[in-house]
Amino acid sequence: MKSLLISALILVPLSAGADHLDVIEVQLKDGCSLEKYVAIAGDFNEQWGKKHGYQSEVAVPIQSAELASVFWVGRTANAEAFGKAWDAWRNENMDPKSVASKLNARFIECSDNVARRGYDLY
Repeated sequence: MKSLLISALILVPLSAGADHLDVIEVQLKDGCSLEKYVAIAGDFNEQWGKKHGYQSEVAVPIQSAELASVFWVGRTANAEAFGKAWDAWRNENMDPKSVASKLNARFIECSDNVARRGYDLY
């Protein structure tokens, strides 16, 4: 009985939902300042992310192997929410008049994505 209780206590945190991080390493293009990129990210949060349960921040490395990059750090409630947001982003980008498409054009004008990683946080 004692081992069953210990097993249950160990497994409960693993079965609980975990935030999902979407981390994109970004290099800014010539003529695009950090301030401009952060402004685009802010517009993303207000105009698109809030509606889809996705919130982002821009991380600027102080100590890193990649000091020439900045990092987009997006957060959703879990991997399922990320998947739904990703599907919506991809689908909306097919319409050049959509908010997502207009934001994406601004990101492309300002930055190049170098790498993308996903993390579940417990």
